[in-house]
Amino acid sequence: MSIKEKIVVLTGAGISAESGIQTFRDADGLWEKHRIEDVATPEAWRKNPSLVLEFYNARRSQLLQVEPNAAHLALVALEQQFQVTIITQNVDDLHERAGSSHVIHLHGELLKARSTKNEILVYEWRQDIRIGDTCTLGSQLRPHIVWFGEAVPKMEEAIAAMPDADIVIIIGTSMQVYPAAGLVHYASKFSNKFYIDPQAHQTFIPGVESIASKAGNAVPQLVKRLLASK
Repeated sequence: MSIKEKIVVLTGAGISAESGIQTFRDADGLWEKHRIEDVATPEAWRKNPSLVLEFYNARRSQLLQVEPNAAHLALVALEQQFQVTIITQNVDDLHERAGSSHVIHLHGELLKARSTKNEILVYEWRQDIRIGDTCTLGSQLRPHIVWFGEAVPKMEEAIAAMPDADIVIIIGTSMQVYPAAGLVHYASKFSNKFYIDPQAHQTFIPGVESIASKAGNAVPQLVKRLLASK
């Protein structure tokens, strides 16, 4: 039995935007309507937890109304011939719903809530989080999201996946949000690297094959190409 080659996929907002998930950085994105400081920082939570909960409750409600798209589904097919790890900056569950079996969420998960007293206490959560919803310790629940200014708990796990990757695929991210954008630098210089994004031609990643296209079109084509090479 041959050992499967390893693929690490780095995904950002662009892959989920095609499912109808609003992004933060586009001209009509969420940040245009909300200040980061008001909804996505520990300070915002301390100042106005009701506003923060309202913001993420709306995001959660939207997520439950959309489905994985062709790019999410195509990545699942890679598991037929490769050992695949997906590292995503997205807080949705579209990779899991599509069927991917190993997903690392750098920035948390929208369909989970966690204790404000003990961050290890994390709960599956599909409804609104309200003031007065508490963990088993009696403390208020908050979104299981990594806010600006907070540590990225899964970063070490993500870094550890990079050096052994034979193939690295970057999809739908500007490669400008750190620390996630720095992950590619942990990949072997001998790995094959692909970057799929409408702005991919602007990349400065050495040795990468840039594919300037939306994920829904380019990912299935790349997957088909990689599977045919086996």
